[in-house]
Amino acid sequence: MNLVTSIWNVMFNNILSQPAIFIGLIVVAGYLLLKRKWNEIAAGFIKTVVGYQILQLGIASLRDTVDPLLRGIWQEWSLKAVVLDPNFGLTAANSGLESIGITTSFSMLTLLIAFVWNIVLVFFRKYTKVRTLFTTGHIMVKQSAVATWIIFLLLPELRNMGGIVLIGLLCGTYWSVFSNLTVEATQDLTEGAGFAVGHQQMLGIWFAYCFGGFFRRKRRKTKKKRRLLELRAPDDYVVSSSLMVLLFFGMIMAVLGPELMRQVDASNFGNLLFLVYIFQKCTSFAVSLVVVKTGIRMFVGEMVESFEGISGSVLKGSLPAVDCAATYSFGDSNALTLGFLCGAFGQMIAIAGLLVFKSPLMIIPGFVPLFYDNATIGLYASKKGGFPALLVCCGGSGFLQILGSAGAVFLFQMGSFGGYPGNLDWATLWPAMGVLIRQLRIPGTLLCMAGMLLIPQIQYRKNKECYFTLGIENEIQEVE
Repeated sequence: MNLVTSIWNVMFNNILSQPAIFIGLIVVAGYLLLKRKWNEIAAGFIKTVVGYQILQLGIASLRDTVDPLLRGIWQEWSLKAVVLDPNFGLTAANSGLESIGITTSFSMLTLLIAFVWNIVLVFFRKYTKVRTLFTTGHIMVKQSAVATWIIFLLLPELRNMGGIVLIGLLCGTYWSVFSNLTVEATQDLTEGAGFAVGHQQMLGIWFAYCFGGFFRRKRRKTKKKRRLLELRAPDDYVVSSSLMVLLFFGMIMAVLGPELMRQVDASNFGNLLFLVYIFQKCTSFAVSLVVVKTGIRMFVGEMVESFEGISGSVLKGSLPAVDCAATYSFGDSNALTLGFLCGAFGQMIAIAGLLVFKSPLMIIPGFVPLFYDNATIGLYASKKGGFPALLVCCGGSGFLQILGSAGAVFLFQMGSFGGYPGNLDWATLWPAMGVLIRQLRIPGTLLCMAGMLLIPQIQYRKNKECYFTLGIENEIQEVE
């Protein structure tokens, strides 16, 4: 048993918890199945790892741009609250498990069972209709920990290996079904690039894509409004991102004042004039987006091409479900920034509501849900319904992220641990499942899994002819 545990720890620490290495090895496996030359395999692995690391560098830069502003806002208000961020959620879940005498290694067993269950569901895709393999390792780690805490809290009688198996099946079903739910939308957005999204706002992506269609008929009537929008947000996303962030966040920083911003961001403020600091801070947002897109171009092409070997042999008709950032080189380049800003606006409205109604718990928005969810949802909504769809979907997403997460924090008793994931799926779907599980216990958990497994069956009935070929037979296109 100790040997098995040691092997698992090595695999987890060096592969599963390292998304760049994890996806790189998937690329290697795909190229081996395609019988590529060793030098092509090595080059593909290196490009994938380096590309993903560049992507992570860009995302970290985005976070560093926004975090001081968020700290300044909450320091000005002097509020104690729960932070909405997957990293804080992971820490809170681990603290919760430790508080009930459960080792955090249990959540890693949950991850292993969930991943194997995902593979099983894809292997038997003829019956399950599941086409996607969830490959976003760092997301899997965080979700496994939070899911383990939730079930152990709601069902204390299952604080054992039997409970871990049940949690793994529940989590793996969620990964399989809801990443599968993004296939059609992602193939439309990317023009058949051959991947799906495996992240934490998959239900939100599907809803935005479907709901955005209601705005199609109105697009001609709003032609003049769109032209005005184009004046504010030109096609050059570097310029448009800088201008929109400067308008939105620049005003907030101006209100907070130079003293507070120097206090929360001393390393970047230095001896700069306040106006120069604001300009540099806002334009760094565009710089980070350029870095993100550069990383995406490097690893997505290799990943999609190599996965032909896997989908063509071991898991025929399957697609990789990857980080939502992989979609950021597709669609309307302005949608990323607009979605982010509209989501922030929705969050502010919800936070104002919590303040007005004197909520005993204040929610602090973190960068990851704020940007990843709303920028991604903005791409899909804009694809189907233009700016009106983006405005409604992203504004609604931000609103639900705050209020839904506030309810989830109370339901899952994570307030005392200071964090919750806060992504849209965890502010809507998981609290709903939590209520059902709390009321019906183990039957409620099984009912949640059964309900989720019905979703791909419904998807299949709507598109039987090309359900298993969508995104597989299309020619691999260069990411632009």
